[in-house]
Amino acid sequence: MASWKGKKVAVTGAGGFIGSHLVERLVKEGAEVSCLVRYNSMNAWGWIDTFPEQTKKAVKVTAGDLRDSDCVRNFLKGQELVFHLGALIPIPYSYVNPRDVIQTNVLGTLNVLQGAREHDVKVIHTSTSETYGTAQYVPIDEKHQLQAQSPYAASKIGADKIAESFFYSYGLPVAIVRPFNTYGPRQSARAIIPTIITQLLDGTLSLGNLEPTRDLTYVSDTVDGFLKIAESPKALGQTLNLGVSEEISIGDLAKKIQALMGKKAKITADAQRQRRKGSEVERLLSDNRKAKQLGWKPKVELDEGLKLTIDWIKKNRHYYKPGYTI
Repeated sequence: MASWKGKKVAVTGAGGFIGSHLVERLVKEGAEVSCLVRYNSMNAWGWIDTFPEQTKKAVKVTAGDLRDSDCVRNFLKGQELVFHLGALIPIPYSYVNPRDVIQTNVLGTLNVLQGAREHDVKVIHTSTSETYGTAQYVPIDEKHQLQAQSPYAASKIGADKIAESFFYSYGLPVAIVRPFNTYGPRQSARAIIPTIITQLLDGTLSLGNLEPTRDLTYVSDTVDGFLKIAESPKALGQTLNLGVSEEISIGDLAKKIQALMGKKAKITADAQRQRRKGSEVERLLSDNRKAKQLGWKPKVELDEGLKLTIDWIKKNRHYYKPGYTI
């Protein structure tokens, strides 16, 4: 395993769900971590604000915007590696604000790649299983066709291909990580697992389509995958799936969480939680063999991960806004 001690590492999207867990892990491993968070008038740093003081003091935080090329270029100066996780990720938001999503995810990625090329920085670019759309065959390997069933998915396909082009056109050291349905503490309430848990705590359960299947990976396993891919020269120029290679339907997931929480509620239909016709990704099941060849292996079973997530949400209920879906 490569040593991270003293390594100068940048993380975009550092205040987000996966990004904040990655930052904590890098600090623990001894890296010198610089974080880019989106500027806001409250000077809020996302989940970094909840870090223990010792961890917070160990990171350097820059507030800016991925769409600002000067900001990104200055942020990357002096870095050895950047984990690019910064993006606008809510699919419902992409229906109503596709321009914002495309500018942040596509042009923002271009700015990261150009800055990395200028300053000789290795790039670990974050994709998503949403780029595959509904599975045409399972398990889904990295050669599966890409299908944009939402503006968000289209923006990530565009970002992935630009990252790929910089590897081939300029020899920029780039690897593309494609996580499948990461879950765990700090995940947004827009996601299905926090939605189910927070609603059950209130004694209700109102969901959209119950039939789609998802391949759920606990956040610590996803972070392990990021590090394994960053450590491996064999990953350069490659796209690698990070998934458990197991699927569960939304309906069965809701039943499992009810059983783990010891709470029952009748599931009612909520039209606001259903994706638009043709946009729903009906099935996701990963082929994770390429990542496993690099030494990565998911360790957290679904029941264990759900229990950890339930316990965290119970203690941190105040972070979630009831009834807010986007």
